[in-house]
Amino acid sequence: MSSVNTFHYALSSNNAWAGYKAHQNPQFFPKLAGGQSPEILWIGCSDSRCPETTILGMQPGDVFVHRNIANIISPTDINTTAVIEYAVAHLKVKHVVLCGHSACGGAAAALPDTRVGGVLDTWLLPLKTVRFNHAEELDAITDEKERTIRLAQLNVEAGIKVLMNNATIREAIAERGLEVHGVFFDIGCGRIKELGCGTAHAGKGDHVVRGKHGQLVFGQDGEAEIAAAQ
Repeated sequence: MSSVNTFHYALSSNNAWAGYKAHQNPQFFPKLAGGQSPEILWIGCSDSRCPETTILGMQPGDVFVHRNIANIISPTDINTTAVIEYAVAHLKVKHVVLCGHSACGGAAAALPDTRVGGVLDTWLLPLKTVRFNHAEELDAITDEKERTIRLAQLNVEAGIKVLMNNATIREAIAERGLEVHGVFFDIGCGRIKELGCGTAHAGKGDHVVRGKHGQLVFGQDGEAEIAAAQ
């Protein structure tokens, strides 16, 4: 399928989807047009294989989203900071979820001591720093695929530390119990696993992130499961 045909197919698919949703629930789009009140801020990677609403089993209106290459959280990135401030201070989300994933091209690019070129080298610098800070652990992993996965997980842990020091997030944690989750999406099986970093996992049992049409349950073992909304 050519790129032009792919675009027109996407438009046709949208038309079919909109018709189906409207037939299924005539109030779906009018309700969406009336405003948003998502409970989740999802910060993830731009990778086309990680569409948050799809992998969470949720619907438009359930998740406020920010994505970038390799889900990097930099305290000097005004784009990320603006999204966090709006979602946390104005939309009053209840959960901030930072998600890394397997087969991450950004993590793979940050592993060797070579340049990617252009602005990508600047963007990947925080990830390179994570790599250098954990060089001994990463160099001990002989399998390149597993080394890339581990770097992607360490990147989430580093990002969570930045999030936990964000002033807007800190205020929301103290004032209304905002929860912060660090998770990892395995593209090979489609499942999300909590990495044990953030606020909402230490000895408190299962944690439920609710959307209007489904919910994401984080178990004490770190596994996340999709369930019907209650």
